[in-house]
Amino acid sequence: MTTTSTLRFGYGTNGMHSHRLEDALTVLADLGYDGVALTLDHLHLDPYRPNLAGRVAQIGDRLDELGMSVVVETGARYILDPFRKHHPTLLHPAPEASRRVDYLHRAVEVAADLGAEAVSFWSGSLPEGVDEDRAWGRLCDGVWRVLDLAQRRGVVCAVEPEPGHFIDTLDALLELRRRLDDPELLRVTLDLGHVVCNEPRGMAETIRRAGPLLANVQVDDMVEGVHEHLELGTGEVDFTAALGTLVEIGYTGLASLELPRQSHAAPVVAERSLAFLRETLAALPHTEEVRA
Repeated sequence: MTTTSTLRFGYGTNGMHSHRLEDALTVLADLGYDGVALTLDHLHLDPYRPNLAGRVAQIGDRLDELGMSVVVETGARYILDPFRKHHPTLLHPAPEASRRVDYLHRAVEVAADLGAEAVSFWSGSLPEGVDEDRAWGRLCDGVWRVLDLAQRRGVVCAVEPEPGHFIDTLDALLELRRRLDDPELLRVTLDLGHVVCNEPRGMAETIRRAGPLLANVQVDDMVEGVHEHLELGTGEVDFTAALGTLVEIGYTGLASLELPRQSHAAPVVAERSLAFLRETLAALPHTEEVRA
């Protein structure tokens, strides 16, 4: 019996820094991508520039014309502080953390207006001198503030376990959900490379553990213990197991390439990455890919 795959592939705009956003969307659509993981940053859709609503509407119209889906990513490195990467986070004291909450609120508004499948964000690293109890309190408070708007706007918030961050594994993220009484709209972003780099379980078991909470997938290769996003096929990720398990659990969201260091060759990298994924998917036992 044949199992029909509903996997859809996207590409992250943080891997297309040399392209205007409109050009990046055109390139990805022409290559056959189903969607885009849109990082809100000064290079593309800057949430702090004037006329955000108008610019979002234009991007939304273009996505509709191209038939592309979208998730909103929030990993911009220096959007809030030109000197300190990813600073501040939800783990910093309230006045600083409020700047991160404001950025995430803007992301939620953009996601709602675009009809995005999710907003993805992470906890940040534990600041020096902050103990675990205080970190949990700050994180829960910040996430609740983001969820309050997300619930009013009907936007899924997908938290990503990130190596080196306070929430660094799927287990830690599930603990965050438990502490917040398992909010319906608080779900999971899973980076396939991070599973090899940092998760205590194997690929298939980790994906199954995320299960129906999985709202966003990032695709890259990686080696154990090294947090460096590599092109597909150059690391230790078992993509047959990864794609096969995503199909098995019925995942229907975007699976988007996360290759921020390959911007200099983005069209070539995007083309061969999509070919790699399609070939892997087509080779799965009793599976055929269906494309619109």
